[in-house]
Amino acid sequence: MPNLPDVVLWSIPAFVLLAVVEMVSYRLHPDEGAQGYEARDAATSIGMGLGSLFFDFLWKIPILAIYTALYELTPLRVPVLWWSVPLMLLGQDFFSYWSHRGHHVVRILWAGHVVHHSSRRFNLTTALRQPWTSLTVWPFYVPLVVAGVHPAALAFCSSASLVYQFWIHTERIDRMPRWFEFVFNTPSHHRVHHASQGGYLDRNFGGILIVWDRLFGSFVAETERPRYGLTKNIDTYNLLEVATHEYVSIAKDLRAARDWRERAGRVFRGPGWGPGAAAVAASSPVAVQAPSPAAIPAPSPAAAPGPVAETAPAAKSAPA
Repeated sequence: MPNLPDVVLWSIPAFVLLAVVEMVSYRLHPDEGAQGYEARDAATSIGMGLGSLFFDFLWKIPILAIYTALYELTPLRVPVLWWSVPLMLLGQDFFSYWSHRGHHVVRILWAGHVVHHSSRRFNLTTALRQPWTSLTVWPFYVPLVVAGVHPAALAFCSSASLVYQFWIHTERIDRMPRWFEFVFNTPSHHRVHHASQGGYLDRNFGGILIVWDRLFGSFVAETERPRYGLTKNIDTYNLLEVATHEYVSIAKDLRAARDWRERAGRVFRGPGWGPGAAAVAASSPVAVQAPSPAAIPAPSPAAAPGPVAETAPAAKSAPA
């Protein structure tokens, strides 16, 4: 088994330090247009992040068992060497794009991811607002394990991606150099992803690289100032409600559904889907992803003008 560090745990002191620096910067140099910090919102984001560490540990047990079984069954092996790690990072980032996009277009997947988009503020603590139901992510990375990537190497690449994405949750950085903005995900690109305006919905799903969005038609550049949160925001700082509100909404919709066709749609179609066209207007703001690169749901024209549209359920309720 490759001996690779858990870069997320090693980075926690840096996360705390940078968040404090950002808070102080708002005190010393306030920006009237920026949302900045609010104590209850920041505490909720931090609480969700701490809770995710516990629940992710639980989910890793069955996921590791599945990945290990698949790895033992495949005859392929990718060695962990200086030249192979960048290739594994590239592969992880590619499937991360589709995982992220899928968690925006399939409501039952969105129900977990919506947590990350539920804050109406955008700062470094927002990066810590993570779901407690990350069990839906693992199927997207099965191709890498079957291709011979060791589960520990995959975990390292996923952790590295999360660490990279921490710094892009800020309004204090305007633009990076043009070449960097063209290739990599940046604060400007990610502000679009967290925005709730119609033209920004379900865009910029990239993790480390933004080139996937450029290739697959989901890229939008930042022009107007984003409005953060969901198209239909939740007004609660209760951690359990933040973590589960969309699952509750799905359960209510299932009870009210008239037939099995509608029930299936309420679970597996887009977050804003309903039996009538009017229901689409209720959809919410976060980014959309598709369950697999081969089968991407057609973008909802009501949600955004481009190929991909961010939608959210009644709570899209409540934003990689």
